[in-house]
Amino acid sequence: MMPKYHAKAPLPFVGQKRNFIKHYLGVLDKIPGSGSGWNIVDVFGGSGLLAHVAKRIKPDARVIYNDFDNYAARVKAIPDINRLRRLISGYLAGYVKKQRIPDDVKQVIIGEIERFDGYKCHVVLASWFLFSGRQAANLERFYRSEWYFNLPLSDYPVADDYLDGLEIIRQSYETLIPQFSDDPQALLVLDPPYLSTTQAAYAQDGRFGLVDYLKLVNLVRPPYLFFSSTRSEFIDYIDAVVSMQLDNWHVFDHSTRLTVQAKVSKYASYEDNLVYKL
Repeated sequence: MMPKYHAKAPLPFVGQKRNFIKHYLGVLDKIPGSGSGWNIVDVFGGSGLLAHVAKRIKPDARVIYNDFDNYAARVKAIPDINRLRRLISGYLAGYVKKQRIPDDVKQVIIGEIERFDGYKCHVVLASWFLFSGRQAANLERFYRSEWYFNLPLSDYPVADDYLDGLEIIRQSYETLIPQFSDDPQALLVLDPPYLSTTQAAYAQDGRFGLVDYLKLVNLVRPPYLFFSSTRSEFIDYIDAVVSMQLDNWHVFDHSTRLTVQAKVSKYASYEDNLVYKL
């Protein structure tokens, strides 16, 4: 019987790989048995969904969740987040999805958020009021954005078991990956921010640019899974690395690729890619 796991992250997170779970399970299945003796390293962490699924499917593996974005704190704060949702919903009776929130109502809600005595997360709040795919780097920028109604109509289920069994750390990928460079039973799970995009959904500021990708590509070695998107140029980049036989090119030569169509909204979609080599 397939072990039970969360099929999506318990709280909103842009870029979570729920559409790839079936393919991810297929790769994890290549690890023998229950994963004894293996390290599965979720290098960029994000929502922790990939680490969570890995631990459920391979319970005897050591699964490291590099929670650089402090998503674990959000999960533990779901009761507070639900309390804030209920407080805000009292001002929005009768609103329909994507209806613009007038400025006077918006200011009242901002006041309630500021006075709220519990956990507040700009990423979760942005998912309630910004158009799909839009992000805000912090509360201040969220307050300055145009708001539209997308508030959930019910509470988020408490997910106390979501982080069970994970080894939670916070390290730079440049520090973390080399710790496993000589371990053939360390699977690197790599889901970095899209190339040259801002990291508003992440705790770190700035952009994950070409220099970061150059460093990352030079650190990678099999076995690995590498997620990317047509919204970045990663696939074109590794094609060039292989064809020109640049540094570490052999790591991506004869790798396997899978593609999934992902929707941002009813009218916008893009391709998510999985590149792996075991």
